[in-house]
Formats: sequence, structure tokens, C-alpha cells
Amino acid sequence: MISALSYPSIPAQAGTHVSQFGMPEKWAPACAGVVLSIEVKGKTQMTSVGLPPAEKPEQVGLSSERLDRITATVRADVEAGAIPGAVLAIARGGRIGYAEAIGYRDREAEAPMTLDSIFRIASMTKPIVSVAAMTLSEEGKLYLGAPVADYIPAFGELTVGIERAKAKRTMTVQDLLRHTSGLTYAAFGDSPVQMLWRDADLANENQTNEELAAKLAGLPLMFEPGTTWEYSMSTDVLGRVVEVVSGKSLAACIAERITGPLGMADTAFAATGDKAARVAEPLVDKATGKKPPMRNLTRDNRWHSGGGGMAGSAADYVRFGQMLLNGGELDGVRILAPKSVAHMASDHLPPNVQYGETARTRFGALAPVPEMGYGFGLGFAVRKAQGMSPVPGSVGEFFWGGATGTYFWIDPQEHVVVVLMLQAPDQRLRYRYLTRRLVYAAVTGPARSRRR
Repeated sequence: MISALSYPSIPAQAGTHVSQFGMPEKWAPACAGVVLSIEVKGKTQMTSVGLPPAEKPEQVGLSSERLDRITATVRADVEAGAIPGAVLAIARGGRIGYAEAIGYRDREAEAPMTLDSIFRIASMTKPIVSVAAMTLSEEGKLYLGAPVADYIPAFGELTVGIERAKAKRTMTVQDLLRHTSGLTYAAFGDSPVQMLWRDADLANENQTNEELAAKLAGLPLMFEPGTTWEYSMSTDVLGRVVEVVSGKSLAACIAERITGPLGMADTAFAATGDKAARVAEPLVDKATGKKPPMRNLTRDNRWHSGGGGMAGSAADYVRFGQMLLNGGELDGVRILAPKSVAHMASDHLPPNVQYGETARTRFGALAPVPEMGYGFGLGFAVRKAQGMSPVPGSVGEFFWGGATGTYFWIDPQEHVVVVLMLQAPDQRLRYRYLTRRLVYAAVTGPARSRRR
């Protein structure tokens, strides 16, 4: 188990504190909780990852003994070669009750995992972009019920299916946020529409969001807007809407409105310069002898994919999650109003909504389908009912994950924020289920909330 913070330029010594984050001085107060401690004389000291540490796990209602099970389980998977390594952080009541970096950041290079490792967060980009859109909504600049065509005129003439029938209703911004736009992902099936999409070069890293939106507007939709939950490139189009409304690139808008004010210094669309040395890598696939395809973070690409292009650290995403749990505020910095967060965390799916063919198989026990007790809000899934999904949780929780293996959830009833950082695509569903079982098994007492 590796629990030491290791910045390339700072030696990892007992009691090491890092106070330089390479960000504007006006944002430094928001990062007061990102100081990290290390393992000393075989005992793991309480560690602050994005938030202040509890004096001990029991202070926030977590069992030290049961938390040790998490570390042992993940370590066993590392030793078995199932995953390269992982960072898992649990915040409860506004304090860090558990934060461990286990295994390897890069197994081939024998580089140990560190708490400040940077991961491709994939679709965990979507909640960030959704929050950016909601900030614009709060300012009266963006209306969720408006047609997407109001912001991207090319979406004014939509067609559906390989027959290219005229769409019966317009696509709205709300459809983009809840994935009922009619859009799809080309890689999620072999339907005639998806086969056509594959020829459109939609994942070109040299395109802009404006260029991507133009491509998508010219392609047929998979479904009529508003009728079907189909996980899709909706948030990529939303990213372009954010650019149009804000007058800035998606990267600049997110930095100004979210990551900068919250002190999320490692979260961006690339990890260049000194940050490149902290990028976590997946294992080599024994069958192919190659690593699974993932974005090269060490260079700046033109495409800022709102659906999956960002990278970041566990500490950063804990801060983002705690902001949402607090109702839109952290460390005196307000990103959203409480009502806006509550609106995002409500189920927005229509009562007669249908589901794409891969919804259940791709997301399993956490799919936003009625039989699992889940719905989908504005940027993430939400739990509506207890006792339907086989995985534990609470009514009112909201969550999402990334194809690379990353995952987070926020449980307002238990005052919990959990962030899993992992680069193991083939283990993503297993780890979503596993971390929920292990984390909730360690919640044995009440949280002492400390609002920050």
C-alpha cells in the first residue's frame, strides 16, 4: 500500500505539506484542505485529500477495521494483476475519513500510485460540464427548455433514423442534460444509424466543439427527441452550447466558473508540463500485448470533449463532490444555489421514457431504469427507490462514472462523498459494485457534519 504524497519536485517526508498549487493567488484559500500527509512507521496517518482530515475514521462514523478491508481488497487485485492501482477517497461530514493510494500509477515503469496521481476521468467530465451549464442558467443566459437550435442553429432541421424522417419535436437543452436528445454513441451498437455515425470521424482530437456539433447536426438521430434514454454525445453538444452562451472555450469557461474557484488545480483537458509525470496508466492487456486505447494527456488537443475529455485527481473531484453535497458551495465559494443542485439531482426522465438497447447491459445494477430504482437527472443518475438495485445506497444519492474505471457518488442521507480513481476499463462495473459494498459496510455510526 502506498499512501505517501509524492510531488515530483518535493521529497516525500513525514509531515510533508504542499502549499504550492500553481494557481492564481486569489484561489489559494479554496485549496486549504488539499494538504496531504503520509504513512509513518507503518501507521497510516489521517490524510487530507481535497478536504480536512478527520482525527480518525470513527470521528465521522467510519470503522477503521472495516476500512482496512478496502485497502486489503484493492491491494489483492493489484497483486493479482487485475488492476494497476487505484486511489479511493471517502469524505463524510465534510472531512476525509479514508484516502489511500494503492498499487502502481504505472505498472510497467514500476512507479507507485500516489494520492496526487492524475487520471483520465472520462464521463466524469459530464457532471462538470452540466454544472457549467447550470451556472449559465442561473444567470438567465441559458434556458433548459429552449431548443438546442436557439444556440446552435444547425440543429433546427433534425432527422431520425436511417430513413432520415423529419423529427416530430425539437431537441432541448434539458434533453442534452438527461440524455433524451436522440443522439447516441457510434461505438455502442451496430445499428444502421451508428454505422453511419462511424464514418463521420466524431472522435477526431483535432476538431473543435463547433466542428463536432456541425457534424452531429448533419447526421440522423437514433431516436425521436424526448422519447428514449440513450447514453450519448449529448454532453458534447452541451459543451458547445456552453461555449456559445458564455462566449468562451469550454476549457476557459470551466476554469473560470468551477475548477478555478474550487481550487481544482489538476482538473483540465490535458496534463502537460510537470503534471505529465503524475498521469496514471492502465495495464497492458495480456491477450493483445497492448494497453487499452486512452487519450494522450501530455499534449493539448483542440477538442475539449464535454462528454469525456477531462483529467483530474481524487482531491479535485472530492472538492467538486463536496460542493454539490453542500448545495453548491464550498469554502465560502458558491458555484450554484441549493435549488439548482436539488434540481440537478432530481429525476428528469419522462414517465413513458424508453431505453436504448445497451442501457441495461452497459450500466448493470446502476442503470437508470425503473427496475433498479434509478432515474437520471441533469448530468448524473439519481436513486429514487430503496431495495430494487442489488447494490447498497440511499434514496436521493446521485452518481456517475467513466469508461476508464473512474467513479463517484454523493449520498446526502449519509453525508458521504466517495471518489474512486482507477484506469482499468474492463474492471469498471465490478469496481462500482465492489466499492459501494465495501464503503457502506464501513459506515457504522453517525456523521458529525462540518460544513465548509
